Amino acid sequence: MPHRSDKAVQEVREENGVVLVKLAGEIDMHRTPEVMQAVDAPMRSKPKRVVVDLSDVEYMDSSGVGTLVHMFRQVNSNGGKLILVKPNERVRSVFEITRLDRFFIICQDQQEALKQ
Repeated sequence: MPHRSDKAVQEVREENGVVLVKLAGEIDMHRTPEVMQAVDAPMRSKPKRVVVDLSDVEYMDSSGVGTLVHMFRQVNSNGGKLILVKPNERVRSVFEITRLDRFFIICQDQQEALKQ
């Protein structure tokens, strides 16, 4: 069984003007401050595209969704796009139930996300 990190934010990097964020585990009210802190500086650079990889996220509650909505608003206000990559069925259903899947671009892999 692979070792899992306790960190919600696995990686944040900027590449060719795109901010790439990789999240993992449970994104809940205990973890959202870590996520907000990790993306604060890159978001202040007003990126035109933010790609959030959710492939290793097992669970997301309303505070996690709220964090992504906050990031979406920031990017959107600068004329950019926030793209979610590969949420599992459980996480994706949270976006569908709240109808936020109409606002977020959801892709199956990073290559597809970078073409958006």
